[in-house]
Amino acid sequence: MAGTKAGGKKAAATNKTKYGTDFYAKIGAAGGKLGRTGGFYANRELARVAGAKGGRISRRTKKTV
Repeated sequence: MAGTKAGGKKAAATNKTKYGTDFYAKIGAAGGKLGRTGGFYANRELARVAGAKGGRISRRTKKTV
């Protein structure tokens, strides 16, 4: 039954029985904690500077009157 919906449900039930009902919550949390990139969320000042640079670089052509 590998790779079917029924097989997945059986595997999920087995995992929850063996490792507790919060098994999937635990492995999801562990994966989130392993992330090391952070990005702009981790450095708001960097986000501010990058946004200012992007705002100064206009992609619109200058209109001549």
